[in-house]
Amino acid sequence: MSDDHTHVQEFFGARAADWDSRFPDDGPAYAAAVAELGLREGDRVLDAGCGTGRALPPLRAAVGRSGVVLGADLTPAMLEAAVRAGRDREGRLLLTDVAALPLRSASLDAVFGAGLIAHLPRPEANLRELARVVRPGGTLALFHPIGRAALAARQGRRITPDDLRAEPNLRPLLAGSGWRITSYADEDSRFLALAVRED
Repeated sequence: MSDDHTHVQEFFGARAADWDSRFPDDGPAYAAAVAELGLREGDRVLDAGCGTGRALPPLRAAVGRSGVVLGADLTPAMLEAAVRAGRDREGRLLLTDVAALPLRSASLDAVFGAGLIAHLPRPEANLRELARVVRPGGTLALFHPIGRAALAARQGRRITPDDLRAEPNLRPLLAGSGWRITSYADEDSRFLALAVRED
């Protein structure tokens, strides 16, 4: 296991038990972001870096019972918290690295990634792997329930010019990974970048 993986597992493993109680009001923001993905009944969607599975209920509601919802995370404690919360009933949970997904190419219609990009060890290659599993024309949502400035303030830091979520950085990063940004919003109340899988 790489040092990156160990760091991510240690960070999130130590926080998994009380993760949901630390952020109890995020549900509506998750539901609104999922709605903007434009999912349809029967679609196949992955929550990449699903954590405790907060996006799984709105994803299931969007694709219906005929759809497929997968939640992938690297940290066992986060997936255990998802099970304790009953969110495993909304989708299949996978203990796996989103940088090497056990999925067929072009097998999904969409990927949802909440708070994901800051934890990718090799962002361009990792986003390319997400593109691999999504059909051409499929969608990607990179989401956070608060914007970049609010998150930086919460963490006691300032936004830096090299922040991957800044639009001038994110747009070429996604383009180099097989995605084209279709919308970008960075407000106090949320961060949401939507992209489409290029042919």
